[in-house]
Amino acid sequence: MLGAAYAQPAAHANLHELGKQLAVGDVVFIRIPSQPFTQVSDTTSSWTNHVGIVSDVSGMEPVIAESRVPLSGETAWSDFVKRSESGRVAVMRLSAPLAAGQQRKLKQAVAARSGVLYDTGFDLHSPRQFCSRFVREVLHEATGVEIGEVETFATLLQRNPQADQRFWRMWYFGDIPWQRETVTPASLLRDDRLVRHFDGYAESPAGSHALGKSHTKTGSTK
Repeated sequence: MLGAAYAQPAAHANLHELGKQLAVGDVVFIRIPSQPFTQVSDTTSSWTNHVGIVSDVSGMEPVIAESRVPLSGETAWSDFVKRSESGRVAVMRLSAPLAAGQQRKLKQAVAARSGVLYDTGFDLHSPRQFCSRFVREVLHEATGVEIGEVETFATLLQRNPQADQRFWRMWYFGDIPWQRETVTPASLLRDDRLVRHFDGYAESPAGSHALGKSHTKTGSTK
């Protein structure tokens, strides 16, 4: 049994209307329906396996900064959510909105990490990036708040005995780096310093089109 983290939320929202409610610094969680990301969610007993952070709300729709395959960059809100299985999304935020100075620092932190290769080894100390580390570092540089829990692979897999260790042995070419430190989307989602704004499904009205011009910078997507 995978626990309450897999419980299906009842909330449904219009994708465009939900986008209007976002603020710079909001942390946005989705579920990518492909491996290895489904293995990440299974291993962490959570529905989510990818996370980004709102970096701009001044245009036709919000912009989500993220670490993704192959390079980190920024993605339009609608494009970000459409990558999620069934439009599943959670929006979390700090208890107080970011001040203007904090928003500037956040944009600087995002820019400093733009175009960085994705780290398929999920190493917290790698020169590359992965999604939960990216969000954690950007928010910390902007606000001084460091969300999420640093865990070794040994601790993570011991805590979640249902995890498919065969997959991870294959992923790491037969040798899981047990003492490697990482941080997961699930640990960010569960952090008590974040307040839930929305948790459910964001849906586009039937026959609707993308919200304005696409805002995907640098690289591709998961």
